[in-house]
Amino acid sequence: MKKYICTVCNYIYDPQEGDPDSSIAPGTAFEDIPDDWVCPTCGATKGDFEPYDG
Repeated sequence: MKKYICTVCNYIYDPQEGDPDSSIAPGTAFEDIPDDWVCPTCGATKGDFEPYDG
């Protein structure tokens, strides 16, 4: 599964880790995260993320 990076603060969403603080289970693909999810670091919207190839 592909990682995504926040273009505002550079937080990397790793689908293998999920986002437990936002009830996003490990193994959840970025595409499957609810549209109202926000970056846990800076609060940016899901639309502020881009695929990460690092």
